[in-house]
Amino acid sequence: MIAGVLLACTLIAIDGDTLRCGRERIRLLGIDAPEMPGHCRRGRRCVKGDPVASKAALAAAIARGPALIERRGRDHYGRTLARVRVNGVDLSGYLVQSGMAVRVARWE
Repeated sequence: MIAGVLLACTLIAIDGDTLRCGRERIRLLGIDAPEMPGHCRRGRRCVKGDPVASKAALAAAIARGPALIERRGRDHYGRTLARVRVNGVDLSGYLVQSGMAVRVARWE
């Protein structure tokens, strides 16, 4: 028997690869999406693309049904690292397949 905690929250897309669940920030594992305007620091290689479109794609995906969040730790910004599935669809894979993010294997 696996014991767990069931938490309910409304997921909100912060950008193309980050969600908010209440006060918790959740970074999707294995992908990188374009940064919102002003968020790509000097000297950093940021993913090319439309950050507004990638955020909209993530927002539309999380609106399709209940989400299952598999938490896997935290990053150096304090965000929860997680696999998130909506109706069985892995959001990281969905965003890569739709061209809204790129896979980053070292972030798996």
